[in-house]
Amino acid sequence: MLMNLNAALAEAGQAVSVTDTANATATAQPGGAGDMISMLVMMAVMVAIFYFMLIRPQRKKDKAVKNMLDNLKVGDRIWTIGGFYGTVAALKDDTVTLTMGSLQNTVVIKRSAVGGVENVAVENEAAPEI
Repeated sequence: MLMNLNAALAEAGQAVSVTDTANATATAQPGGAGDMISMLVMMAVMVAIFYFMLIRPQRKKDKAVKNMLDNLKVGDRIWTIGGFYGTVAALKDDTVTLTMGSLQNTVVIKRSAVGGVENVAVENEAAPEI
């Protein structure tokens, strides 16, 4: 661009100094520092939106799941991420032993496979009458 400006002015018969061309190119560019500041502000706004809409709720959810897994106790009625319901019979470091069904079958699952804790007792949990 600078060479085109010099060539155009040379053809017109005008002498051009280096400072004149520097001033001409500086004034020809729109914005400058104002565009840079507005761009940084927009980037900060985008980061804030992502934090409050994506990152913060996910951290809150992860904290609630960790709290639920830490507070499991024997006798809690739970459901697994696979869709099975059972009652906690025993807890170890990373495993949970469940009793399931009317025959009281036991199953050992990983603690992270617990999907949630039920607050309500199920009507069919009582032993069958014979």
